[in-house]
Amino acid sequence: MRNVKIISVALAGVIGLSACSTTNGPNEQAGMVIGGVLGGLLGNQVGKGSGRTAAVIVGTLAGAAIGGSIGQSMDETDRLKTARTLETVRTGVPSSWRNPDTGNQYTVVPTRTYETSSGPCREYSMDAVISGRHEKVYGTACRQPDGSWRAQN
Repeated sequence: MRNVKIISVALAGVIGLSACSTTNGPNEQAGMVIGGVLGGLLGNQVGKGSGRTAAVIVGTLAGAAIGGSIGQSMDETDRLKTARTLETVRTGVPSSWRNPDTGNQYTVVPTRTYETSSGPCREYSMDAVISGRHEKVYGTACRQPDGSWRAQN
């Protein structure tokens, strides 16, 4: 229970920090939240004793920075290709592309598909090379009534 509180506080801090910036779009914010949660969970697993709190906070902030970077770098073409991957690619099969305008490269792999009362959801991993930096994000997206895919926080 204590670990859940620590992660919640760290996540609230990340969300609060993201609200201070005027350049954050919805994709960057979603990436920050997803990356922050995953980083916090990883920090919780890695940290021991009194260092666990620091590991959770560092993991949350690092994950948020990486996730936000990927979300910010994606243009409309990249978002459409990600949505097409979630819609049409089998679980475990990678879909890769290089954006000719930005030079950024992405590989999205749906890792799990499940049904909810509002429709299908898919967990996925995304590897990205943005300005020569390799980054990885894990997330979940669900199909909306209009057929689009929305990342879940």
